[in-house]
Amino acid sequence: VPQRLAALAAEAQEEARQSQQQLQAQREEVARLQEQLSRARQDGERWAAALQRAQREALEREATRGAEQARQQELIRDMKGRLLELLREKDALWQKTEGIDAPAPSPAPREAGLCARCHKDFRLLSRRYSCRLCQGKVCHACSVDVGKQGRCCLLCYQQRHPAAT
Repeated sequence: VPQRLAALAAEAQEEARQSQQQLQAQREEVARLQEQLSRARQDGERWAAALQRAQREALEREATRGAEQARQQELIRDMKGRLLELLREKDALWQKTEGIDAPAPSPAPREAGLCARCHKDFRLLSRRYSCRLCQGKVCHACSVDVGKQGRCCLLCYQQRHPAAT
């Protein structure tokens, strides 16, 4: 019986030693896995912070882009307005300078309802002026205001004031 007990005790010691080795291996495995988990959590936190940073930067870029687009639209609107102003000025100047090179004032048309220069009909909104020099009937665009003396047509004004051209 003592041999059997000794054999059983040796067997139990061997099993205990193997269990301790397995336990030690499992502890090492758990420590390694905990370390990997810790690194994975740190990586996750870094990625989350990077994602938040990227989202914040994207929102800032979007806001900047929106403000820039609004400024560009305002600039376009201002430029269109200025273009319309310049076109109106050009048309007014063209009407005033049309026919400047003609040597003499044109005679008054036989019909009293037309401008002597541009042959535009006189209507409610286009007033008729009588040139104080040649007595021709001209519209506002084809005449020049000379103060208290009244208005005169462009050709008469240019002949009297050659430095004005």
